[in-house]
Amino acid sequence: MNTHFSLTEIAAQTAEEFRQSYGRSPRWLAAAPGRVNLIGEHTDYNDGFVLPMAIDHYTVIAAAPVNSPTINLRSATTDGAASIDLARPVERGHPEWTNYSRGVIAGFQRLGWDLKGCDALVDSTVPLGGGLSSSAALEVATATLLEASSGRALEPVEKALLCQRAEHEFARVPCGIMDQFTSVLAKENHLLLLDCRARTMEFVPMSDTAIAVLIINTNVRHELTGGEYAQRRAQCEAAARALNVPALRDATMEALRRASERMTPVAFRRARHVITEIERTLQAARAIRASDWPAAGKLMYASHASLRDDFQVSCAELDLTVELAQSIGEPGGVFGCRMTGGGFGGCAVALVKTEAVPDIAASVSQAYRARTGIEPTLFVSRPAAGAKVL
Repeated sequence: MNTHFSLTEIAAQTAEEFRQSYGRSPRWLAAAPGRVNLIGEHTDYNDGFVLPMAIDHYTVIAAAPVNSPTINLRSATTDGAASIDLARPVERGHPEWTNYSRGVIAGFQRLGWDLKGCDALVDSTVPLGGGLSSSAALEVATATLLEASSGRALEPVEKALLCQRAEHEFARVPCGIMDQFTSVLAKENHLLLLDCRARTMEFVPMSDTAIAVLIINTNVRHELTGGEYAQRRAQCEAAARALNVPALRDATMEALRRASERMTPVAFRRARHVITEIERTLQAARAIRASDWPAAGKLMYASHASLRDDFQVSCAELDLTVELAQSIGEPGGVFGCRMTGGGFGGCAVALVKTEAVPDIAASVSQAYRARTGIEPTLFVSRPAAGAKVL
């Protein structure tokens, strides 16, 4: 199991790294969490529902004012630094990781905010490339820092949308709204049932400490050729056109069966995943409200099978992780497990009994290592709170 640091510890460490880097103490500390999606995968850009939570792993930015209109950005975890000139419109630049922050700064410039120069240092415990939204955590932490240094605040939904736009324009990833909304708006001990069309959400309580969310990072990332994400999106849009609906959110399985002649077999399968996944997400929210963990677990397994077979975004390592969790089963404390995130590697998420976590983690780690030769990374998280100034 991974060593877990509290937000207080991460913040203290970031402040110390800032002192070593810049020779003085920071004035501001802004933090934003990563997220894991319990169920509702590849539904966000189809106007559907998702059920994420913030994880208690954070990106923290420590900063102090400078007398010039420049933001000097360094990272404790990634190479390279950047000086961003606020006297002109901010554009894409190097190193690559700074584009997440640059996009947010550009968004504030567009709003006409009078931004102040600062020295800033970024540190993070959100795993990179694991599908846990390290990018959204950096964007939202940057936005939270700019609010603190400007002495003003954006309306939370506006802040999340500004960060999403930064990812579209500066990181060039056409993501949905889930990651940024979760990082901004999450509430401790609650999941967010997010309606990606209406951009509204309901908090689903998950305060039972006997139940934990176990995140298993396969530590593989299969390079995607030819933009698999964009391709899936296009296939979903083609299916929606064949169904004559604005988005797959508006389709039913009955309508899909009737329209099957009008679309390719691949588009049919993609649509079948989305339509059934939206329904599973709503059912899972109801099961969790009722503390019906076996029902929620079954829905997670069904979600994984649909992502593997109909949406075809899983991989051998994710499938193995889910099989290992399923073989432990309810008697060993596992209710359900599925891949989470865009796919082709990254993490699986499991709903487990808290008391069984050490045994489950040891068993999954040992079997996964024996079968793949790769050391997985496992950690437990409670649903955490969204971004804040410390």
